[in-house]
Amino acid sequence: MALENSVFHSRPGSLSLPLDGERGREGEGPDPSDPKGESSVLLPATSTTTSTTSTPAAPIPRVLNPSQQELGHVVTTETDPSPVEAGVDVEAEDGPPLAKVKRSFQSKLAERELNANTQQPKKIRVVEKERGRFGWGRKRRKRQRYVEKNGRCNVSHGNMRETYRYLTDIFTTLVDLNWRCSLFVFVMAYAVTWLFFGAIWYLIAYVRGDLDHLEDEQWTPCVNNVNGFISAFLFSIETETTIGYGHRVITDQCPVGTILLLLQAILGSMVNAFMVGCMFVKISQPNKRAETLVFSKHAVISLRDDKMCLMFRVGDLRSSHIVGANMRAKLIKSKQTQEGEFLPLDQTDISVGFETGDDRLFLVSPLVISHEIDPPSAFWDMSQGQLEKEDFEIVVILEGMVEATGMTCQARSSYLAEEVLWGHRFSPMMSLAEGFFDIDYGAFHHTFEVDTPSCSARELSLAAARREAHLYWSISSRLDEEPTLANQAAAKQPDSSSANGKGGTVPTFVLGSITGIQEQSGLGELNGSVAIDQSESEA
Repeated sequence: MALENSVFHSRPGSLSLPLDGERGREGEGPDPSDPKGESSVLLPATSTTTSTTSTPAAPIPRVLNPSQQELGHVVTTETDPSPVEAGVDVEAEDGPPLAKVKRSFQSKLAERELNANTQQPKKIRVVEKERGRFGWGRKRRKRQRYVEKNGRCNVSHGNMRETYRYLTDIFTTLVDLNWRCSLFVFVMAYAVTWLFFGAIWYLIAYVRGDLDHLEDEQWTPCVNNVNGFISAFLFSIETETTIGYGHRVITDQCPVGTILLLLQAILGSMVNAFMVGCMFVKISQPNKRAETLVFSKHAVISLRDDKMCLMFRVGDLRSSHIVGANMRAKLIKSKQTQEGEFLPLDQTDISVGFETGDDRLFLVSPLVISHEIDPPSAFWDMSQGQLEKEDFEIVVILEGMVEATGMTCQARSSYLAEEVLWGHRFSPMMSLAEGFFDIDYGAFHHTFEVDTPSCSARELSLAAARREAHLYWSISSRLDEEPTLANQAAAKQPDSSSANGKGGTVPTFVLGSITGIQEQSGLGELNGSVAIDQSESEA
C-alpha cells in the first residue's frame, strides 16, 4: 500500500506522544511543504550523503500521531534537523564539500519556535490571585488603627474653617504645640519685644536730636550713652530683663522715655509670665509618665472559673505609684443599624469590672485585666473561627493621678483582631524572694497555650445548661422508677379488708425504702420514713 501519495490531517503538538526508546531513521527528512514537520505522511528516503566534521546534533525523538478514526492504524513520521540547520559541512553529489554555514539570529529563533511547537508543552500551574475592581491583583488590606500601640490617636482633623477658635485659647494652643514650634515661639516672643522697644528708644533719641549732640557735654540726652540702634537695642534688653549694667541710664529730662520705661517693664513681665508658664506646663505634662505604663502586646481569650474571658495585662515600671488608677475598654467596630444607617467606628463599652469595682486598680505589680464574656458582651456569639474573620479594635485606657506631681495621667493602647490570641494564658511573672516579691518583666508579654473550646461563649453556656438539665431529669427518672410506699399499701388494702371480715383486724406495718434523695411532691417525704397503720380493735 502506497502511503507516499496519501495526505492526512496533521495533529497539534499537544496530542503528540514522544517515544523515548526509538531514534530517528537515517535518510528521512521533513516535508518541504510542512515547515513544522507535523504532517502524518511517510516520506521516502533520499540519496543524499552527509559527512560531518563535528559531533552531529542529537536527533529529535519520534512522534506518534494516533489517528485510528481516519487511518485505522498508526502512522509515524520523523523530523530530523537538516544539515544546514545542524551547522555541519555538506558534500554535494557532484562537487567539492561546502563550507560551514553560519546561521543568523532569525534562523536560530525560527528553529527554537519549531522545536517548541513539535514538543509537548508543559502544564504550568498558575495560582490565581484575588482580583480587584479592575482585575488587578490585590492583597488583604490591613486594618487602619484608630489608636496606635503607643497611645497616639490616629485621627487628622481637616477642613476646619473656624480657626479663630484656636486663638481664643492661645495658652492651650501654645502648650499643645510640638517642642520645635514651642521653642521657636519662645525665642521670637522675646526677640520681637526687644527689637520693638529698641527701635522706639532709637526713634526717641533721633527725634530729640541726641544723636547730633554726642560730643556736647552740655546736652542732656533722654538716655545716656545711646549713640545708635545697637546701643538702643542693648538698653531695651537691660530694661526688660532688669539687668541694669549702669552704663546706659535714663535721665529725668525725658518724660516720654519715663512712660516708655513703665510700659516696657509691665509688658516684659507679662511676656515672662506667659512664656515661662507655657514652658513649665509643657515640661510638667504627664504625657511622658504614660511611657512607663505598659500594656501587653497581645490579648488572650481562655477559660477562667469555667467562663470565657478576654484578658490583657497592664503594669507600671516606676516605683512611684498611680493614685486612683481606673481602667476602661472600648470596642471600635463599624456596624449598620436595622434602618440601614452605617455607623463607622462605632464605640461599645467593654465591662472590665465596673459593677463589682474590679476596674479600680491598685497598680503596685502587673495585673491581668479580665472581661467576662457574658450575654451583654459583644463577644458572646464569637467563636475562634469567627474571630479570625472579624475586623475590630479594642482600645484600653488607664487613668490615674501621678503621685509625684498630682496631675492626671492617661495611658492608652489597642488590640486588633489578629492580636487577640484564642486559647492562650499569660505566664506568671511574680516569685517570692527573701523578704520581698520579685517581678520578672521579661515574661510580661509571654503567653502559653491552654485547652480552650473553640466554640462561642453562647454555645458553651448552652452545652453546660444541657448537662445540668440531663442530670436533673436523670435523677427525676430514677425517683419515678422506684415504687412508692403509697402504691404498695394501696395494693395490699383488699387483702387486709378480707382478712378483717373473717377473723378480725390485723395490724399492717409498711416499711419504706431508705434513700439519700428527698422527693419533693404532694405525697410528702415517703423515702426514709416508716408508716405504721393499726386497727382500732387491736388498740
